[in-house]
Amino acid sequence: MYKSKPLYAAAVAVALTTSAIVPVAQTTVSAATHVKVKTVKLKSLVFTKGAPVKLPATYKGEKITWKSYDRHIFNRYQTVKGTYGKKKSPIEIKIFIQNYAVKFVESVKEQTIYVGDKPELPKTLAVLYATGRVYDKPVRWSKVDTSEAGTKYAVASYTRLGKTITLKAKINVLDVNKDDFSIGLLHTNDTHANLDKAPKRATVIKDLRAAYKADGTPSLLLDAGDVFSGSLYFNKFQGQADLELMNYMKYDLMTFGNHEFDLGDQDNHQALKDFVTKAKFPFITANVDFSKNELLAGLQSKTITAGPEKGKIYQGVIKEYKGQKIGFFGLTTEETAEISSPGTVAFANYIASAKAAVKKLEDRGVNKIVALTHIGFDDNPAVDNDQLLARNVDGIDVIVGGHSHTKIEKFDVESGTVVDETVVPGKTEPTIIAQAYQYGDFLGNLNLTFDYKGKLTEYKGSLVDVSKAAEDVKAAEILKPYADQITELKNEEVGANIVNELVNPRGEVSVRNSETALGNLITDGMLQKAKEYNAETVIAMQNGGGIRAAINAGPLTVGEVLTTLPFGNTLATAKLTGQEIKDLLEISVGVAPIENGGFLHVSGMKFEYSSKLAKGDRVTKMEVNNNGTLEAIDLAKTYVIATNAFTAKGGDGLTPFEVAYKAGRVTDLGLSDWENLRDFTKSLGEVDYKIEGRIIDTKVESK
Repeated sequence: MYKSKPLYAAAVAVALTTSAIVPVAQTTVSAATHVKVKTVKLKSLVFTKGAPVKLPATYKGEKITWKSYDRHIFNRYQTVKGTYGKKKSPIEIKIFIQNYAVKFVESVKEQTIYVGDKPELPKTLAVLYATGRVYDKPVRWSKVDTSEAGTKYAVASYTRLGKTITLKAKINVLDVNKDDFSIGLLHTNDTHANLDKAPKRATVIKDLRAAYKADGTPSLLLDAGDVFSGSLYFNKFQGQADLELMNYMKYDLMTFGNHEFDLGDQDNHQALKDFVTKAKFPFITANVDFSKNELLAGLQSKTITAGPEKGKIYQGVIKEYKGQKIGFFGLTTEETAEISSPGTVAFANYIASAKAAVKKLEDRGVNKIVALTHIGFDDNPAVDNDQLLARNVDGIDVIVGGHSHTKIEKFDVESGTVVDETVVPGKTEPTIIAQAYQYGDFLGNLNLTFDYKGKLTEYKGSLVDVSKAAEDVKAAEILKPYADQITELKNEEVGANIVNELVNPRGEVSVRNSETALGNLITDGMLQKAKEYNAETVIAMQNGGGIRAAINAGPLTVGEVLTTLPFGNTLATAKLTGQEIKDLLEISVGVAPIENGGFLHVSGMKFEYSSKLAKGDRVTKMEVNNNGTLEAIDLAKTYVIATNAFTAKGGDGLTPFEVAYKAGRVTDLGLSDWENLRDFTKSLGEVDYKIEGRIIDTKVESK
């Protein structure tokens, strides 16, 4: 390159002179000048005990700008790079971040012990580390002085690499001789808008509350559902008359009955929303899901709360008195989907829902638990009932129920109202079941005592006949404007005379398991009206659960008709095969003699069955009236059946109707059921009905 040594020597001299003016510390090569600049390396830093990572802010008086580092690298060095000064010279530092315990991620359940006892505290707890991983680690507990009663706290600590985390556990220390807990529970169920006795009920409630207060015992007023449907008060005021009286009586909690959902098809539960939002008390349910109903979804919180708001819906509620907690949760029968009109409202399994609610309550330190239910004392065991709930869910002390209209006046194992270790081997605490019959005729009164562990040690229950009480003046004033309107409606005569009272029994012989004269009258009216629209109609069927009240002898009034058929159903016809008719009747008598809302009263046919035979194979004879002659129903032939729109869609579990409805074999005639009955009785003039042997239980044990 150089043609002579002098020229080469001169070039080397120039190069040496140039390099001499570059600082020695710089070794990084510049892209523009090809000059190396040396990276400054600072002394390594170690961060322990969860201390925040703080990197040097300046170097020789010049600001450092650091690049980001990996916050998830622990227990090994990583290099953090940056620049400093106006020239943005390179700089770096090595940092070491020790893994550390961030916090406990496991809570310790509040517990209650006697004076002098030692609390039971876990030896290990789950600890969250900075890496995001959780480990069970041994902990140390502070000493707790249990020599005196009061609220104490034990403190768990865990130390790693000099960093300590702590957790408190609440411990209620009780004096064994003084801290048993007593409470009075006043309760109603299945009032079904029967309000004429409500002022008397108000008096009984006030008297019992005053007695409990004088004794230093807290009391609560509960309702187990089915305030809706069943009388003219509901037809006219859709729950608002009931609610004004319930607010006056100061109800504390209510759960939902199946009839609270009766208007779903008509108003998407607007009436129910109005009832809930205007209530001065909260509602509880562990198995009803309102999330898909646009009107009610915003009112529900699927939580257990100790501070409920009025007019809201919760999974459960905790009440506390002098440091003693008692928890409540609600349940509604899953059959509501079939026997009412819930629409988008859904119902979860009662056993699973109850177990989840009990666990949440126990996790909150509650050891006294009440289930407020509307599933029935001895209702269909294939679906749900209180006795099965008591047998299958531990931790429930008391079940205050409804739905089956059961009159429970004593508590013992024989009647099924007490479920203890003699019923369920290994059950450590008894569960009692209460229910206060129907229509507000009685007020249930439970006087309960629990020991410090929450075990029910004493219980007394009674049903107070409200008819014997004087009317509360204020309650009577509240009722009067409603009652005046109902009186006008009740007194309007239809133009028919009832020769003999048409009873509507419940119990061993029931409208839900036996033929009644009233059922015969209703179905005859349905059949006659349906024939006006479809002459091929030969049979009528009415579900017993839809017949709500007896009709007294004497002139028939509009009020009586509306009270008997209060649901506003319309008349429908369905085309069914003889086999489908048999399937319907098998469902109708499937649990007989147990009551079943889907028990079918009939017109235009007769049938026989045996309650001694296996479910699904009980019907032994079916005959249809063919122009005055009874002939066997042909399983392959199609018949036209009249029924109400509710059962025509499969209500009350009558699935053959549902199949026909989905297949387009059902026609809704749009005729109100109560108007049909009114018109039919008027056409008869003198109404003299009896049991005719349309439905016979032969009770034979084999075919």
